[in-house]
Amino acid sequence: MFSSLPINIDNLLHFRGVESARVEFKRSWDEKTTGLQVLKTICAFANDFYNDNGGYLIIGVEEQQGMAVLPPVGLPPNQLSNIQKWIRGHCKRLDPEVQPILSPEQVEGRHLLVVWVPASDARPHQAPVSLSGRDKTYYIRLGEETVEATGKLLTDLLSMCAKVPFDDRRAPQFTVHDLRATLVREFLHEVSSNLLQDPDDHEIYRRLRLTWRVNGHEVPRNVALLFFADDPEITFPGARIEVVHFAPGADGNTLHEQTFRGPLPHQLKSCLTYLKSFSTLYIQKHEDRPEASHWASFPPAALEETLVNAVFHRSYEGIYEPTKVYLFPDRLEVTSYPGPLPGLEKRHFEAGQRVPLVPARNRRIGEMLKELRLAEARGTGVPKIFQALVNNGSPPPRYEFDEQRSYFTVILPIHGHSSGLGEI
Repeated sequence: MFSSLPINIDNLLHFRGVESARVEFKRSWDEKTTGLQVLKTICAFANDFYNDNGGYLIIGVEEQQGMAVLPPVGLPPNQLSNIQKWIRGHCKRLDPEVQPILSPEQVEGRHLLVVWVPASDARPHQAPVSLSGRDKTYYIRLGEETVEATGKLLTDLLSMCAKVPFDDRRAPQFTVHDLRATLVREFLHEVSSNLLQDPDDHEIYRRLRLTWRVNGHEVPRNVALLFFADDPEITFPGARIEVVHFAPGADGNTLHEQTFRGPLPHQLKSCLTYLKSFSTLYIQKHEDRPEASHWASFPPAALEETLVNAVFHRSYEGIYEPTKVYLFPDRLEVTSYPGPLPGLEKRHFEAGQRVPLVPARNRRIGEMLKELRLAEARGTGVPKIFQALVNNGSPPPRYEFDEQRSYFTVILPIHGHSSGLGEI
């Protein structure tokens, strides 16, 4: 029997390609205690308050300080069927009903049950307050906790649920034949998913939630076309990266232009390889100490984080401008469209500041980039860029956007002791 999970169970247990806030562990199963907690968390994951695309409950694993204790405790194999029946039956009490994907797994010879709850198109959902009563309320995830949504949290939940993120919407004018199965299988291989063993391509599409059944046939979601169509720009004009290299001097003559097209992961990887070729590594020896100083024109970690964030957080809905990278002798600029979402202010992009969590613009793009280890956990990108530049001895990055939030530009200064960017 094939696993129903889009992610490798070992990666899931170690938070590789998935954030810890999207995973909850339960050591054992008891209908009267664990059961109610599981229902509330299923409700919270389905409500997907931050547009992270739901989450996973793993039953049979103990947790210590937020980490899985391995080898797992496991579940008696003769209980697995009854636990699944209980969850499916009681999920009918959620309003509207939610039916998660239940996947029995084995780790180190122990049996586990993984409850995968994708974000729901029918949110908001309510769960019972108790197993015996009829009262229900809304639940959401705040960090690694399931909490009742009240006050402004409830207002925000009800407001955001009126709109499905663009990357997760259906594209009824297209068919599954617009997807390339080899690209999907390449993705599964990279993330070490057991879904790769399934010989039925269309079943894989359904299990990955890349397609949706409409009027008796399957249609792809927008994220499927962005990741697994040969040329996403046919559907989403502007879904490309343009790089322009400017010559030194005031005239600003263009030395070279390069455009990266194709599925998002492919264009990202190709563009990163191209840009890293411009970063020269320098070594300076000192007469007064044996250690040499090392720095690069710009640190690769800062470049990668900046470009991936631009592709992740930009809009693909009615935006015809590409993601733009400008290479100047003294700086590298990455611009995406539009600007940051409400709730993010310029002060949040200063050194030492915490970037607040706001609902993501693209929940599926972010999830899949994280599974490919291209994107970082939410809220860590800006601090990582600052730290990479500090470690390199470079000036800090600069973040710019206008009052209308029509664009977002990240400026990475070239190291002061570097002789500009390398030639092509």
